[in-house]
Amino acid sequence: METALEIQGLTKRFGGLTAVDNIDIRFPKGILNAVIGPNGAGKTTLFNLITGILPATSGHVFFQDEDLIGKPPHQIVARGLSRTLQIKSVFGGMSVRDNIRIAVFANEGVSNPFRPARGYRDISRRVDEILQETGLDRLASASAGALSYGDVALLEIALALANRPRLLLLDEPICGMSPSETERTVERITELARTIDVILIEHDMEVVFKIADLITVMAQGRLLVQGTPDEVARNDKVQEVYLGTPEEVE
Repeated sequence: METALEIQGLTKRFGGLTAVDNIDIRFPKGILNAVIGPNGAGKTTLFNLITGILPATSGHVFFQDEDLIGKPPHQIVARGLSRTLQIKSVFGGMSVRDNIRIAVFANEGVSNPFRPARGYRDISRRVDEILQETGLDRLASASAGALSYGDVALLEIALALANRPRLLLLDEPICGMSPSETERTVERITELARTIDVILIEHDMEVVFKIADLITVMAQGRLLVQGTPDEVARNDKVQEVYLGTPEEVE
């Protein structure tokens, strides 16, 4: 199986604290990968290192046969790697369509998204595609500030799709959602994972074990285990630090 992302010897220290400790992980292509672990396990720090938001102390992150370490976030995005954040950030006073349009124009290198330019029709078509892919076409004209929490999360995913990513990192996309919002968002994530590679951080174990093909478990900044949902659920180390007994998982 081909590799979507490979991490070798990745370490991040904050003074005397080692947040990510010499991790080696391979995320295969063509499947939905999930990363789980207790609070403080280093999951979001891992995403921040992958995307260049934080500088690594040491190690390598290989994407498309290129080491991303040392590259700024905008160059990493340009190479086809996008992410969402735990803290939602959209332009609340603008419509859903305009939020996505700004993101698409920014990725096309156009400075003014409200002034027609060469290729405007192509960009408008791309905005329409993203609206349909995320199920936000029904809310295209709605103010982003009036969206439900679940729809804001879908808008965050839509913005991350603006650069046509090959790999999408989702950081707790369903945190705080109602059951109906969770169901709708999970459906969209599953559909997206059929066409692009997805790595998901999530605390909702029911969702993770339902949709993930491969689960990577972190604890105290280290890789604990990587395996299928069934393998992870029955792993003694995972049960000890995170999941509880196999009966509780089932």
